Amino acid sequence: MLRVVPLAAGWLLPAAPVSQARAWPLGHGVLRQWRAGSAGAVRRPALKTPKGTRDHPPAYTALRDRLLAAVVTCFKRHGAAAIDTPVLELREMLMGKYGEEAKLIYELQDQGGELLALRYDLTVPFARYLAMNKITNMKRYHIAKVYRRDNPATTRGRYREFYQCDFDIAGQFDPMIPDAECLKIVHEILSDLQLGDFLIKVNDRRILNGIFAVCGIPESKFITVCCTVDKLDKMPWEEVRSEMVGEKGLSPEAADHIGEYVQLHGGLELIERLLQDPKLSQNKLAKEGLGDMKLLFEYLTLFGITGKISFDLSLARGLDYYTGVIFEAVLLQQENEHVEEPMSVGSVAGGGRYDGLVGMFDPKGRKVPCVGVSIGIERIFSILEQRMKASGEKVRTTETQVLVATPHKHLLAARLKLISELWGAGIKAEMLYKKDPKLLKQLQYCEDTGIPLAAIVGEQELTDGVVKLRDVATRVEVDIPREKLVDEIRRRLEP
Repeated sequence: MLRVVPLAAGWLLPAAPVSQARAWPLGHGVLRQWRAGSAGAVRRPALKTPKGTRDHPPAYTALRDRLLAAVVTCFKRHGAAAIDTPVLELREMLMGKYGEEAKLIYELQDQGGELLALRYDLTVPFARYLAMNKITNMKRYHIAKVYRRDNPATTRGRYREFYQCDFDIAGQFDPMIPDAECLKIVHEILSDLQLGDFLIKVNDRRILNGIFAVCGIPESKFITVCCTVDKLDKMPWEEVRSEMVGEKGLSPEAADHIGEYVQLHGGLELIERLLQDPKLSQNKLAKEGLGDMKLLFEYLTLFGITGKISFDLSLARGLDYYTGVIFEAVLLQQENEHVEEPMSVGSVAGGGRYDGLVGMFDPKGRKVPCVGVSIGIERIFSILEQRMKASGEKVRTTETQVLVATPHKHLLAARLKLISELWGAGIKAEMLYKKDPKLLKQLQYCEDTGIPLAAIVGEQELTDGVVKLRDVATRVEVDIPREKLVDEIRRRLEP
């Protein structure tokens, strides 16, 4: 007996018997799987990734791997060692480190007595790693995925699951030398990737706190006001001021006083001017921060990169753990020739000094000064991905160097023997998985996938003890003695 399953728009389809599962076509050529059981018709889950996540097909994975390789090359050039940490952290390790951003942490259900969370960044796990292993001196890099319960904006490279690429220097050193190297690394990476014009904004939490103090803001409100100032890159001053007064409880006079400072940006001249400011010069924190900022600019001048650096008092970075220098790199876009100043089109790197974070984990509160930078790899990848689509550029998804081919039937054994020899010599080689593929199809596969060479072995080549080596791009073929084939392939593939 058949049961009837009601469908939208009045359609009725006969249901399959309990023991069967059928795929019924439903309008517009879409197939949906229905299964009859004790609970009635059941539809399979929608085939999609969770909100704010994505799959990476081979071409984009290859592009991302190239990008990561360029970043790692820079990190290694500066002497960093790689580490890895669990994607899960004890929830208490993460809480109280991110200010208002803490609401974005992915908390997990109780797992056997442990309250866990997905890591929000790579900095806090690094600080925990240093404290747990009693390490006081380390230069490390870490590339891994992090998770944030954010509102995704995938067209701008903003996801809930994304890669971070961090470089950090931990240890007690002379002021601003490690900080300057971190900024040099950002400059090198963004220059090497040729993403376009960029600007690295720098500030210091001590300067900001000094500004808040001289403006009459109580210390208990420093962090929350800092989070509001951090929105100046996304909101006009009028809206930021309104939030300070309406939501953070500041007086209009105090907000206006803050505005006189946080809208300033420049270089060494601005630092010198603020050092002479009658109010800031009397504040211990601000004076320390400005002194270190002056020293930092001196080192950056020696590195030759001050043309891309801006001392920007609106830069706040909302994370609680920053204690000194902070910085952020943004890409610039000149909309038209009438625009006097370039417009920022997104942050692609950020970081700063966090001297107290390790001490928050150490049982005895021992501090390990740290400074580091995180490269916004997803944002950069989105830019390169859009460029690749616009240009129609094809990206090789494999590194195969040679396709082993045969021109006649009944030569599978010859192909298998030759490809085994190439693999044994460390040559990246492929062959088609057919006993008797047509030569034209094999050569077409080389062209479609970008394989540069084809090693063709036929009955005559077997008799003569040679292999016909074909340059796929030029279609020139040369007979190579079999014992010299590996050397010839290597010679041709030398950069």
